[in-house]
Amino acid sequence: MEISILRSGLVDHSTMAQSMKDLQQKRIAGEIQDTLIFVEHPAVVTIGPKAVRDGVSVQGYPTSNTDRGGGITWHGPGQLVVYPIVKWNIEEQSVRGIIGKLEDWAIEALSDCGIAAYKDEAMQGAWVDGHKICSIGLSFLHWVSRHGMSINIDTPGSRVEELEGCGMKPGIHTSLARLGYVSDTEGNKIDLGRIESGLLKHCEKHLGRSPGEPVEWTPGILA
Repeated sequence: MEISILRSGLVDHSTMAQSMKDLQQKRIAGEIQDTLIFVEHPAVVTIGPKAVRDGVSVQGYPTSNTDRGGGITWHGPGQLVVYPIVKWNIEEQSVRGIIGKLEDWAIEALSDCGIAAYKDEAMQGAWVDGHKICSIGLSFLHWVSRHGMSINIDTPGSRVEELEGCGMKPGIHTSLARLGYVSDTEGNKIDLGRIESGLLKHCEKHLGRSPGEPVEWTPGILA
């Protein structure tokens, strides 16, 4: 089974959110095949339903409400975001199981860079040296997923660290660069392109779908 790969560069979160809804409906209708979107967003804090219920207030950041699971999540430069618009098969239809697939996928891509990432019972995602560097939040309609996974690679200043992301105290979320992972043992740079390549390499193993040739895609123009 093949999965389409769309690269979108830097795209406003609200624009991508609407395009994801459109693509989700097209996947439900069988008009497109499973699709992965690789994107980077301008700085924004997305606020999930849990954060709204808990009355979480975010100061000093642009914000955008979102319908994915979880609380608040920072998006911005130096962070790779991956959105799977995937129609999960009957045997795959477990939210925890799908999140586990994404966790394992991210962990193996990071391992290719010499980074020992792992899971932690404290919170879903991928962790490195006691810090969370990968967040996952999904929503489903007829078992077609929307939203997805973000990996903090080289984010600016301390923007990620300042927030109580996912209800955790400030400083738990961070980026690979802040932990000192800027290159591997051979001196090769660890950047967004490197992590994307690792994810594509291990896509079939963890998602059960073979990646097609990446296509440059502008949100708003349906695949």
